[in-house]
Amino acid sequence: MDTVIQTTGWPRATTLYRYSIIICGAAALVSAPRWLSIPHFDLRFLFLVAVTILVSSRFAVQIPRVNTNVTVSDTFIFLVLLLYGGFAGIVLAAAEGLFSGLRISKTPVMIAFNSAMMACSTFLTVVVLRVFFGSVADLRTFELSSFIAAVGTMAMVQYFANTGFSAIGLALKTRESVWLTWQKHYLWTSITYLAGAAVAAATVNSFAKAGFTIFIVGAPVIAIIYFTYHKYLDEIKSTSAQAEQAERQRAEAERARAEAERERAEQAERHVEELNRHIAEQERISSQLKESKEHFRHAAFHDTLTNLPNRALLAENLKFVIERAKQHEDYQFAVLFLDLDRFKNVNDSLGHSIGDQLLIAMARRLESCTREADMVARLGGDEFAVLLDGIPDQNEAARMGQRIQEKLQSPFNLSGHEVFTTTSIGIALSSTGYDHPENMLRDADTAMYRAKAKGKACYEIFDKGMHTHAVYLLQMENDLRRAIEREELRVHYQPIVSLDSGQLAGFEALVRWQHPERGFINPSDFIPLAEDTGLIVPLGLWVLRRACEQLGQWQWQSAANRSLFMSVNLSGKQVARPKLVSEIRQVLEETRIDPKYLKLEITESAVMENAETAVQLLRRLKALGVQLSIDDFGTGYSSLGYLHRFPVNTLKVDRSFVGRIGEAAENIEIVRTIISLAENMGMEVVAEGVETLSQLAQLRKLNCQYGQGYLFSRPVDAESVSTWISRKPHWQEALFPSKSDYFVPGQPAVVQLRSA
Repeated sequence: MDTVIQTTGWPRATTLYRYSIIICGAAALVSAPRWLSIPHFDLRFLFLVAVTILVSSRFAVQIPRVNTNVTVSDTFIFLVLLLYGGFAGIVLAAAEGLFSGLRISKTPVMIAFNSAMMACSTFLTVVVLRVFFGSVADLRTFELSSFIAAVGTMAMVQYFANTGFSAIGLALKTRESVWLTWQKHYLWTSITYLAGAAVAAATVNSFAKAGFTIFIVGAPVIAIIYFTYHKYLDEIKSTSAQAEQAERQRAEAERARAEAERERAEQAERHVEELNRHIAEQERISSQLKESKEHFRHAAFHDTLTNLPNRALLAENLKFVIERAKQHEDYQFAVLFLDLDRFKNVNDSLGHSIGDQLLIAMARRLESCTREADMVARLGGDEFAVLLDGIPDQNEAARMGQRIQEKLQSPFNLSGHEVFTTTSIGIALSSTGYDHPENMLRDADTAMYRAKAKGKACYEIFDKGMHTHAVYLLQMENDLRRAIEREELRVHYQPIVSLDSGQLAGFEALVRWQHPERGFINPSDFIPLAEDTGLIVPLGLWVLRRACEQLGQWQWQSAANRSLFMSVNLSGKQVARPKLVSEIRQVLEETRIDPKYLKLEITESAVMENAETAVQLLRRLKALGVQLSIDDFGTGYSSLGYLHRFPVNTLKVDRSFVGRIGEAAENIEIVRTIISLAENMGMEVVAEGVETLSQLAQLRKLNCQYGQGYLFSRPVDAESVSTWISRKPHWQEALFPSKSDYFVPGQPAVVQLRSA
């Protein structure tokens, strides 16, 4: 029984499929005579064609909810295949599809599609039968077993081909998968093809001998089978409808019963509530008081975000274990103070919601590391503490610190973001001897900051020297704040020399601190302190203003000094300030300095810490007209892709490379590479730390434009820079014998400024 598709409103996606089937069907009809013999068409053949076209396709059963009909025409197609061979079957199938299409559609494309689909499926059936059994017309001469196998193959190939083409067309229309469409609508129709093939096989020999007589006798049998199947489908639809109606009635009854039960329950509940209202009110008040007490107690001693104990509860427990340690000499405990490294980066990049999730996940991971007797607390922000109660020895605290670091090697999955974090841990041991919880937490905090200073992602155990150092740093911080207020700081200037001509090109401004009691304080001691405390921001702005004022004075002393430039360092804290550009603009306007003579130096590490933000800032600074330098180049990690995007004018080669330039070949190659990179990117190069004539000579051979270091001069105050001298320094005599105006290295009067 063939499957006929009625399609209305084809989606555009089916257009290619329709025309592909039409082309394939036409190809099947054209190619069939070339490899299939054309039989002698007698009156019986014409009679079968007429019956197939005029009768069988009109007796169709529509599949429920699908525009698909099942007809009995395949019985006659199978009969013609067995009687007259493959060519006759293909022609009959195409003709039957054509007339079926005319009956169900007025669209030429749809009529052609139905005809082509029938031709294609029958063509595939003939091909398979010839491959496995030989000529189709000779099948009825086979032995019974071979004949049955051939007929079964014919039925199944026709079935899979017909329903497959139909399922593809329907799937394209409904946008469902082909497999689900075929399984849902066509799987059950295989019985019709098997039945049709069986009828054709049973009647083929009789029809060949008896002709029309067997048809007259067999037609009622076919009709009975077909209408029995038709009745079967009607009964299925009727039974399905009855089942659906019964299900709806049952659901209605269930809903009515549930509604009645709910109403009765509500009435009973209202009745009970009314009888016991005054008792419940009393119980409610009592219960609320109890819950309020518990709630306030919990809120007072727990962190609302992580539900961990807070600092107050941790302090209470610390008091208890401190007293226990006084009573039992062998009792030991420890406190671990933890601070997440670079937690601010998570908040800034992913938002505070992800930051809160990280804190919660961190709390749970810390709890997984500890014993039941231990306590994990959140002290605030990204700070946590762990109280190790009753440890076997002091080494257990170090083992716990190591265990936590190992646990944090696995990332946190936060709302689809994979976040890695580390923590700096400070450990305070009970063996140090404590009377107050605050002192123990203070010492653990001090050790934690030492761990951060050592590079983060590690732990440090407190010793009393740390406390002494912490007190020293606190005093230094207070002194530094007063130093800025009292103007105890000074700006010194180190010359930057052109290595090509030996002439002064500019200066780098460097801050110095002459403490009234401690004397000279090395910048390496107070600059990191200024960075940590945030004092570097006002300090850096003060140095910038003083350096620009001094540059203006020197430039106006002589026309020969007009092109001198001033290099000023910017810290990472300054770079992160949104107001930095406007502050620099204001200084330039107030000091009347041409922006092109100001060079702002930013360290490589500060630039790469947040490269995308740095790109935007450097472009805004560049728009002011100032020059930009990357300081200490080569000591950090730079992405050449980002370096290309940075609007930088100068690279400063770090003194560590210049100082070893003559020790090994690879050292000079590093400098050569940096200079070559700068040349290719249109940048200038300044070599820092030039101290020997040998280093100067090699830098000149490498075409390094500028040099800075003790060979030329140490950093000195403005008065010394302004002093004139006439003596030619030794490095100029060796390398620049023709020059007349020079600097003197290493002396109080070190720089000669060219006068008008």
